[in-house]
Amino acid sequence: MSVNKSVTELILFGLTQDVGKQKVIPGVFLILYFATLLGNFLTVVTVKTSRTLRSPMYFFLFCLSFADACFSTTTAARLIVDVFAAHFFGCIKIFVLIRALDCYIAICKPLQYTAIMSWHLCGVLVILAWVQSQHRFSQIFLALRLPFCGPNVIGHYFCDLQPLLKLACMDTSVINLLVVSNSGPICMVSCIILFISYVVTLYSLRNHSAEGRIKALFTCISHFIVVVIFFGPCIFIYTRPPTTFPIDKVVTVFYTVGTPLLNPLIYKLQNEEVKNAMKILLKRRVTQAIHGAKKVIVYIYSDGYTCCKV
Repeated sequence: MSVNKSVTELILFGLTQDVGKQKVIPGVFLILYFATLLGNFLTVVTVKTSRTLRSPMYFFLFCLSFADACFSTTTAARLIVDVFAAHFFGCIKIFVLIRALDCYIAICKPLQYTAIMSWHLCGVLVILAWVQSQHRFSQIFLALRLPFCGPNVIGHYFCDLQPLLKLACMDTSVINLLVVSNSGPICMVSCIILFISYVVTLYSLRNHSAEGRIKALFTCISHFIVVVIFFGPCIFIYTRPPTTFPIDKVVTVFYTVGTPLLNPLIYKLQNEEVKNAMKILLKRRVTQAIHGAKKVIVYIYSDGYTCCKV
């Protein structure tokens, strides 16, 4: 009589088994990953060190950049614990994206912006985002207690919940129902709130100048593109019965790789204040580097040593 053995490791199938594509995909993803880290890290450092970027708007950008960098990093890892990490930082992104409220107040009520978006309110919103992200604990706890007796190959490029549940040696319909009833409404409601906020923002500008309306329109459209790219795939993946499709892996690339890369470009780099602060930061670093190099040269010249210290 055969006895089922407990699976101790899981193998990720990856995006494709085509040998030619396997040679290209790692390089492409490596470039995108480094670009994502560079863009978000530069934003974090700029907001943290700049004296001019002290408003709630840039506080939210700081939080979003941090979540983007962590979210992009966790999806590249191959540990079972990253099921939690990916969804944790993904959920933080969802609630930080509700900073559309901040955008609405900044555009439509600029004179009351400071009074409404107090630092106390900003802190409460971010704390709520982190606390709400803990909802994944129950799902991960149940998933990790499931028996796995083979096969051990996950048909995905990172360890997501739905592909993982398919490998369990028991009925997982209850857990999948928990995932759909939990993650699905969060994605749907957040997306609807964002969409309504942008519509209200644009509608409230109907009596403003044509130049102001056009500027706000382009800002809202660029923001909404990121929202669609992030929430569209999330809704497609987490609001349906326990079924997997070949296109799932491609769809998840949009919100795990696409939005962390696009966010620095759309939310930050089109902002003049952020760009000016980045220029000042880079100029300061270059100046410090040149000054340090001059000190080294002077030390070598005066002391006559090839091995020196600053």
